[in-house]
Amino acid sequence: MAHFLPTIPTGTQASAAIARRVHRLCAAALLLALPAVPTLAFAQAERYELDPVHTRVVFEISHAGYSQAIGTVSGSTGTLVFDPEDWDSARVEVSVPLLRLDLGDAKWNRAALGRKLLDGDGHPVATFVSTRIEPIDDTHARVFGTLTLRGVAREVVLEVAFNQLKRYPLPPFRRTAGFSATTTISRQAFGIREWPTVIGDSVVLRIEAEAQRVRGDDEVDAGDPAPDAADAPAPAIPPEAGDAAPETPPQPTTPEPTP
Repeated sequence: MAHFLPTIPTGTQASAAIARRVHRLCAAALLLALPAVPTLAFAQAERYELDPVHTRVVFEISHAGYSQAIGTVSGSTGTLVFDPEDWDSARVEVSVPLLRLDLGDAKWNRAALGRKLLDGDGHPVATFVSTRIEPIDDTHARVFGTLTLRGVAREVVLEVAFNQLKRYPLPPFRRTAGFSATTTISRQAFGIREWPTVIGDSVVLRIEAEAQRVRGDDEVDAGDPAPDAADAPAPAIPPEAGDAAPETPPQPTTPEPTP
């Protein structure tokens, strides 16, 4: 029966054999792991679109030293590529429709959008395109990018807070990311120099943004919990036998807006 037993190397021969086996195992493990590296790095980065209804730019600027005039711009659109576990891979592009500027007064709005200030006719849209991200912690980062305003491009830095990412509680239950950001720019740096004794130079910007994950019509967000039962409509109660059917209340002609 001896000829059925494997040959067992001894001494130097055994050490060399063991080393060769370890080398082969390590090489095989490395080859198996390499194809998975890019997949793991980008598996969670997903594309989102800004929700123009729930995205707003707020600006503050000195009114002759008496107060801080406050205005807003609604309706911003854009795209976001984002992975909450990997801020470095995030990218954002935003278009801000300046013609939707609102300072709370029609004359102020026309003046701000006039040719000597924002020039809304010649440059109706401001854009921001990110160039790099500096993570601070799990929920904060500095987003560097190019702001183009009135035809002039300058680098700005947004101090961004990541608020949350989860499925929105109302239909169509899209995964939604929420952010708050602030920065301060110089209007003169963008060629807006008129009325320096009335309008301050520093403009404080505050951005509140929501972005919904882009998905197919039949796609379901994996891992998301079902909506709370409390959010679901109450089931209809059938009438007792012999009771008249309840009168159907009039239905609204238009759906209520999503909050």
